[in-house]
Amino acid sequence: MTVLVTGTAGFIGFHVAAALLDRGEAVVGIDSLDPYYEVALKEARLAQLAPRPGFTQIRGDLACPATLEAVMAAHPGIDRIVHLAAQAGVRHSIDNPRAYIRANVAGHLEVLEAARHLQGLKRMVYASTSSVYGANAKRPYAVTDPVEQPVSLYAATKRADELMSRTYAHLYGIPLVGLRFFTVYGPWGRPDMAYFLFARAISAGRPIRLFGNGTLLRDFTYIDDIVAGVLAALDRPLTWGDGPPHRLYNLGNNRPEPVTRLVALIEQALGRKAVVELTGMQPGDVEATAADITESARDLGFAPSTPLDVGIPRFIDWFAGHYPA
Repeated sequence: MTVLVTGTAGFIGFHVAAALLDRGEAVVGIDSLDPYYEVALKEARLAQLAPRPGFTQIRGDLACPATLEAVMAAHPGIDRIVHLAAQAGVRHSIDNPRAYIRANVAGHLEVLEAARHLQGLKRMVYASTSSVYGANAKRPYAVTDPVEQPVSLYAATKRADELMSRTYAHLYGIPLVGLRFFTVYGPWGRPDMAYFLFARAISAGRPIRLFGNGTLLRDFTYIDDIVAGVLAALDRPLTWGDGPPHRLYNLGNNRPEPVTRLVALIEQALGRKAVVELTGMQPGDVEATAADITESARDLGFAPSTPLDVGIPRFIDWFAGHYPA
């Protein structure tokens, strides 16, 4: 049978699609190639997937109902969905709110509608984010913690996705698993994220800015560990209990690190020192993130194994090859 993967030109979607193909699955990918960050990188990811047996790529806007109707009609063998397409980025959501409502709310609704009408659907896994925890002072964040005080529109849209998913699971019995990702990094990553921005700036001799005056902590999670968690959420038998068939899990490294250590590891891997400018907090940002992975370890066997001092050199190896000086 076939897995529909949305966001295959994106960072996590690309890696998940590749892992599914590695194990012999047929994959139908869909992506709009939104220009939020460089489309050339998205096209380069797809170029890695395009020649692989079992892979089909479709360009389309998920927020348009006709897009998924056409996909489902053309590919009747789809029995699982991994929905990773989204408008990402906390700060960008402040300046471009409508893009987030269209991609993250309307787009998510259309995927749920497609899932609802899909005969024989085994499971749908979808992306949420650690940003839903907002400014919660309790750390590490547990999936049972309150998440009703988001500090960015991005977080609010992803929380809306979780609530809509629970509703669809209740109304239609669709088996749904939402994954709250914590600061994912690695090769083929997103150029808008701090580690990528730092690598580019340090390579070019430009200064980098450390928000929160350099005191921020992040639960950096390597892409291979995230992919393992996504596949486990797709595959593992789950006990739904008396409620609707909907579960939420944290996927994080379970080891918050100072952003200053991230910078030091990038400096070491590049062999260059950073010019650092300290500045205050950005709107929508939080001081620290930390994942409680008790439930994901128990139910999904999730066991992140890539520390930052291993993952960052791997990223820099890829970065140096893809963006030679």
